[in-house]
Amino acid sequence: QVKVRDSGGGLVQPGESLTLSCTVSGSKKTINMGWHRQAPGREREFVANIRSSTDFTAYGESVQGRFTLSRGNNKDTINLKMNFLKPEDTAVYYCNVNSDGYVYWGQGAQVTVSS
Repeated sequence: QVKVRDSGGGLVQPGESLTLSCTVSGSKKTINMGWHRQAPGREREFVANIRSSTDFTAYGESVQGRFTLSRGNNKDTINLKMNFLKPEDTAVYYCNVNSDGYVYWGQGAQVTVSS
């Protein structure tokens, strides 16, 4: 059974940084891992993902240049380093894993950027 666990949300001030982590277990063929986010009243938005075979990373336009997605200590963990956070980055961030063509989601991590 594939399980996705995301963590690391919190409350920060504008301009500060925060790191989210995600770990997958039980996946026999992970194609990619990444993050989406959803703010109140808005649709879920792509943030970033990393392809397992090449480590190629892709970013959403609104976070390009500020967020960095990387692997953790093993291939089943990814970290999203978010720099220069803005109030409009406030959302629930969901880790997602494509395992052999099926997409699994974490429970979500709340990120709030406010002064």
